[in-house]
Amino acid sequence: MSPGHPTDPARNDDAAPDNAALVVSADSHASNLGIRALAEGHARLARAAFGDGVRVDLQGFGPGDSEIGFGLRSIARDVGRRNGPIAAKLRRYTAVLESGAGDSFSDIYGLRRLGTMVYIHARAYGLGIPVVFMPQTIGPFRTVLGRRIARWTLRRAHTVISRDTASTRYAHEVLRVPVNGTASDVVFLVGEPAARHAAYDVVVNVSGLLWFENRHVDHHAYRRATRELVRSLQERGRHVTLLAHVVRSPAGNDDADAVREYTEQFPDDGVDVVVPADLAEARERLGSARLVVGARMHACLNALSVGVPAIPWAYSRKFRPLLQDLGWHAVADLHAPEHVVARTLALLDDEAGLAGEALAVRERARDRLAQAAALLGGRLIELVSDRDGEAAR
Repeated sequence: MSPGHPTDPARNDDAAPDNAALVVSADSHASNLGIRALAEGHARLARAAFGDGVRVDLQGFGPGDSEIGFGLRSIARDVGRRNGPIAAKLRRYTAVLESGAGDSFSDIYGLRRLGTMVYIHARAYGLGIPVVFMPQTIGPFRTVLGRRIARWTLRRAHTVISRDTASTRYAHEVLRVPVNGTASDVVFLVGEPAARHAAYDVVVNVSGLLWFENRHVDHHAYRRATRELVRSLQERGRHVTLLAHVVRSPAGNDDADAVREYTEQFPDDGVDVVVPADLAEARERLGSARLVVGARMHACLNALSVGVPAIPWAYSRKFRPLLQDLGWHAVADLHAPEHVVARTLALLDDEAGLAGEALAVRERARDRLAQAAALLGGRLIELVSDRDGEAAR
């Protein structure tokens, strides 16, 4: 994957793959703006590691940025065929970079999603194309089959980088596989907002994942806590803006739906509403806030990545380890919903301290990602040297 001339990152032709990488589980058109941020961040990390001349394409489970999807329909047409749609696509690339959509390399979302991801890895391995695990959460795997699948693919990967020390430890201690490095979330590589809107006071991201019935938390308790937070902030004289971070989801029940339900149920609360059109607008809005509170992790990370303090309402283990690695401890636990608002308000008592620490967090994350880029670049040199040696033999 030697540096070459810059090319159109959306181009998907059949040119010789001497400078092309495919980021999988990545979609810059996703309704989830966190997935969009991850797609852009992984592309930026790949270019930082491999040189600006590398062509970086994105591939989601659905078509997204690609001419085909890598979902079950494509897999059904690919299995057992030398030139199936997935094999034909993969042959265009020197390397497959697995983004994991941040936290999908796990069986907590079901074995179907994990199996879809691992099929792509297996196809790449069979074609002799190296698979690189870009910074992401690894695990947890609650089933024996899930752990076996994860162990099989990680042991064959060319490089594995986690995004937090808990994932690195989990890979070593539970899966018994090596991890080459620990970085942070790639959202910290996404560019600064091009513009700033009128300043907001407190932006609260209402998560449609949790507002409606779900497997993560008691959605009734989450709804009560959200309303209690809004009212408590208003009693303190704060102005509240509700922000959606997953919009126009084909499956429905996204953040925009949750925000709409909130305003319909509580029309007298007098909150403002922001439903961003795209990632750029979301980052502009978040970057204009004094403080962000959110249950979507990437709503909070988008804020922190532009230096705005954010208090995540954590519903899974992906939150706290990643943020603690960066020295950010302002996290409230949604598995203790009776305490989450009190915890949030207590953190607000040191708002000035949070604002200063948010800037330090951004720099720590960027330093970790610069180290990851250097590691990936060095591993690439090893790969090229090994291939040259095999060709000479």
